[in-house]
Amino acid sequence: MSKVSQQNSTPGVNGISVIHTQAHASGLQQVPQLVPAGPGGGGKAVPPSKQSKKSSPMDRNSDEYRQRRERNNMAVKKSRLKSKQKAQDTLQRVNQLKEENERLEAKIKLLTKELSVLKDLFLEHAHNLADNVQPSSTENTTNPDKAGQ
Repeated sequence: MSKVSQQNSTPGVNGISVIHTQAHASGLQQVPQLVPAGPGGGGKAVPPSKQSKKSSPMDRNSDEYRQRRERNNMAVKKSRLKSKQKAQDTLQRVNQLKEENERLEAKIKLLTKELSVLKDLFLEHAHNLADNVQPSSTENTTNPDKAGQ
């Protein structure tokens, strides 16, 4: 099977050409490809709204340039201060949580000790009750002579 193709280039928008290809003898239709129109014209297409803003470079000595730089510098300072404050708040919160965690762990230890003491008291009391109940029931059954008198 031989493949014969033709390419037709048509100028497009923003300096991009669309290449249309036609394939013969294969029965397949190919998708158009976008390629840069000019020499060395690679890169992204720029929307018209941003293209007009960047078209005229500002003079570094102009008042408008100085005002923009001033506003930008203030915005950068504000952003950095906000970031630093957020980091300090996070660090403070971490320290608070560590302290609370230590308090809770100490409380757990105390309550565990208290539980152990109460368990021991309960088991001792239960053991004493069991010991007191057994002798009284065996006295009645071991000495039948006293029961009949």
